[in-house]
Amino acid sequence: MAHEKIALVTGASAGIGRACALALIKAGFTVVLTARRKDKLDEAATEGMKLGTCLAVPSDMTDPTSIAALFATVKEQFGRLDLLFNNAGVGAPAVPLEDLPFDKWQAAVATNLTAPFLCTQHAFRIMKEQSPRGGRIINNGSISAYSPRPFTVAYTATKHAITGLTRSIALDGRAYDIAGGQIDIGNAATDLTTRMADGILQPNGQTMVEPRMDVQNVADAIVFMATRTLEANVLFMNVMATKMPFVGRG
Repeated sequence: MAHEKIALVTGASAGIGRACALALIKAGFTVVLTARRKDKLDEAATEGMKLGTCLAVPSDMTDPTSIAALFATVKEQFGRLDLLFNNAGVGAPAVPLEDLPFDKWQAAVATNLTAPFLCTQHAFRIMKEQSPRGGRIINNGSISAYSPRPFTVAYTATKHAITGLTRSIALDGRAYDIAGGQIDIGNAATDLTTRMADGILQPNGQTMVEPRMDVQNVADAIVFMATRTLEANVLFMNVMATKMPFVGRG
């Protein structure tokens, strides 16, 4: 007998997270949306309720206690978790590597790497014990997981590390029917990429406008990854603006 599919999306109040959460709701998942900004999170949940079932639970991805409380709420409310999308992330000031303040480095590591690790730990505990057993964890990587942009050492380092986390999830989760995958996104049209339209620094020192793509392309990709049966796994998927300068970059 089919059971209710429960998904958790971090960083769900705006941008990629919001688009993906809404797409998952539309695809039939009951979605827990989480982010720090309660007002924006409530707006996203209000929109989600028009499409299906969802729950907004504010949390702080830099606070292990807050993350633990989030997963406790998921388990209490639904008793299981079928999908975790580790989406929340931050950048750092675009400054020369040697000038990056230590606190900005720490903030990027805490949000982009430590939080997905902690969320994954909690998800593993739930997914191993539930019946039917197993689930799926998708990490938001980035094309920066392959190739850096100038002056992005913190973001690039954490996204490279996410690739290692993804491979470990896929390996360590295998025995428990937990699938791990990663989506690497290039220039989705969100508030965080508006600077692309004004021109952004290239590795050759020039500044150029970069094409962007509709964020719905990312949401559709997440739904595809999320709706595979657990006997199949999309380990890595790259979704990027067709004309952005990535292939051959540098």
